[in-house]
Amino acid sequence: MTPHNCFACGTLNAHGLHLELHAGGDRCWVELSLPDRFEGWEGIAHGGIVCTLLDEVMAWALIDHDQWGVTARMSVDFKRPVPINRPIRAEGWVVSARRRLVEAEGVVLDAHDGTELAHGTATYVGASNSRKDELKARYGFRLVDADTPGLVDAPRE
Repeated sequence: MTPHNCFACGTLNAHGLHLELHAGGDRCWVELSLPDRFEGWEGIAHGGIVCTLLDEVMAWALIDHDQWGVTARMSVDFKRPVPINRPIRAEGWVVSARRRLVEAEGVVLDAHDGTELAHGTATYVGASNSRKDELKARYGFRLVDADTPGLVDAPRE
């Protein structure tokens, strides 16, 4: 992937999350521990950072559907505090796609026991075909096998 400045997945943004995203099997996921700099209340991740994680995995889940898009709407339910410096897993998947509108869902889980910490839904507006071609070339995103060990099977509706 060409280095870029995205706050969530870019390597050039000194203040960013530097997420190492994985996609395949109809979803996108990332495992990480959030460092102190993303803290809201003591020991708890800032809600905006949790939203960023969900937005990123849901948006990258579109790739498996040959879609690339921007967020039009997003809703997040915070189930439990997301801890700082503890392994978590964020996953996103596509629920439906019609023309250029794609609906996705995502979760943030405790990586140790699978407890759901946050749940999100979002609508994305897909890019035009010419813009998709540009993005594919720029990001070179790699799909992986759906049977990757550790992939949590999140419920789908």
